[in-house]
Amino acid sequence: MEDVGFYNGEYGRIMDLKCSIMDRGMYFGDGCYDATYVCNNVILFLEDHLNRFYNSCRLLEIPFQYSREELTEILYNIVEKYDFSEGMIYWQTTRGTDFRNHVFPDFEQVKPNLMAYIRPFEMRPIDKTYKVITLEDTRFLHCNIKTLNLIPSVIANQRAREAGCDEAIFHRGDIVTECAHSNVMIIDKGVLKIHPYDNLILPGIASIHLMNLARANGIPTAEEEFTLDTLMNAEEVLITSSGSLGNRVISVDGKPVGGKNPELLKKLQDLAVDEVLVYTKQK
Repeated sequence: MEDVGFYNGEYGRIMDLKCSIMDRGMYFGDGCYDATYVCNNVILFLEDHLNRFYNSCRLLEIPFQYSREELTEILYNIVEKYDFSEGMIYWQTTRGTDFRNHVFPDFEQVKPNLMAYIRPFEMRPIDKTYKVITLEDTRFLHCNIKTLNLIPSVIANQRAREAGCDEAIFHRGDIVTECAHSNVMIIDKGVLKIHPYDNLILPGIASIHLMNLARANGIPTAEEEFTLDTLMNAEEVLITSSGSLGNRVISVDGKPVGGKNPELLKKLQDLAVDEVLVYTKQK
């Protein structure tokens, strides 16, 4: 199939599958999700994405009924039914289907729903550069959960598009946190830095891998707060996500940034790409 979907045991084309209007994801956004890419028919860093997904379920107190092994089998069944070897795979759970009520439903009577799909979607080439804007981070204090409540990120991405940019960098006061749907990192005096992995940012799989690769190759790293001024004056600014392994930012709010340590940035980019090629057995 050109795209493959799954909903509560049923496989089919994405647009053919249906869910109930009483799904708690419809009226509360009461659920969580994860997503990554499929390269050479391999789900990229699936173990890490499952760790984050099950942690999101735990933090939201969703009694997700599938084991890791069962969920892995479902996801790879989707990949096997897919016509291509590359794409983006997405899965989410909601607290279940029941009449609207703010309190949790009876878990003995209402089981979580599982939806997943794969569709064509290319990863960003590593040499693709980004232009970004900055926005005050007005989201809640549970950004470490990959929740379905994404309206602030949707609005931020729309503002970025209207400005002719690729992403929006959030900040709380003067402190940079993350992007609307990515992580932001900087190279500052030869040190690869990211905001601490606390409740104010999502623990991005690509960012964690890049930090680990840096450490393994003798590149200093730091998980610490940094300001907008530090961002603007950093040697390099880079964006990481499952689809962007370390792309360089060239402008923030219309002002040029980075370009002061291209050798270190290229080394990090090469390490990230090589890891993906090895993981998917293409190298």
